[in-house]
Amino acid sequence: MVNVTIEKTLKNLGQRLKEARLLKNDSQKEFAVRIGVSIPTLHKMEKGSPAISIGVWAEALRMFGRLEDLDQILLPPESLFEKYRAQKKIQKRQRATRKNIKNETA
Repeated sequence: MVNVTIEKTLKNLGQRLKEARLLKNDSQKEFAVRIGVSIPTLHKMEKGSPAISIGVWAEALRMFGRLEDLDQILLPPESLFEKYRAQKKIQKRQRATRKNIKNETA
């Protein structure tokens, strides 16, 4: 049994897949061949079936040039504090050089 929130998320994902396919003017048959699945499997994807493997979804994303979207899943959340600390490390004081001293006195 699939959680209602998961079911809704998968249906939305399937709908976006269908819209993207239609924007490319691909029929179900053409797109199914491109991603290496049967038409019924593509139909299940577009309906949001939880039974479709992530490998098939990866291939579909690749067809749209969006495979990097999959790579973003489960990345650690970005901390603004850590980002600020990292920038501060980059902006560390640099040792004065003769070139810098000449430019400041000129």
